[in-house]
Amino acid sequence: MITMENIIREGHPTLRKVAKEVTLPASAEDRKILKDLIEYVKNSQNPEIAEQYGLRPGIGLAAPQINVSKRMIAIHLKENDILYSYALFNPKIIRHSVKKIYLTAGEGCLSVDRAVPGFVPRYAKIKVKGTNLDGEEVFMELQGLAAICFQHEIDHLNGIMFYDHINEEDPFAEPDHAIPIER
Repeated sequence: MITMENIIREGHPTLRKVAKEVTLPASAEDRKILKDLIEYVKNSQNPEIAEQYGLRPGIGLAAPQINVSKRMIAIHLKENDILYSYALFNPKIIRHSVKKIYLTAGEGCLSVDRAVPGFVPRYAKIKVKGTNLDGEEVFMELQGLAAICFQHEIDHLNGIMFYDHINEEDPFAEPDHAIPIER
């Protein structure tokens, strides 16, 4: 079981590496890692389990965050009564909108132990493809918080942290033509 002790923090070199593709079909070891990632995200949202194991709540986790430089992400979130629960090998954004969105409250990260104020512009709509734990190729069209979360986690696979997107001169400058999302 992954706990906060397994999650590496900003400054660790693995968080800045471009992760390697997972060879498919996935090995038993890679499948276990991906199952552990989705289990962490689900457990972190369960108040009793989170308290028992000292888990910070999260809606997504990428393999590089547990010091495994491979292209795997897990996302578990509910938005507008739709559950987005995915554990994916080699996820890739294959299409995105021109229009942008951002969370008015900013973004956080399990690998960042401090608040980093500022708006993080993201694509409003994305199409993602990846391979699930059953070895099936999946495609999904996402918008809103789900699109933001997928972009955040896929960024981890490319050595990018959420605060890399924040305008350094004016962190709260509204990104051009972007729609604010309250959360």
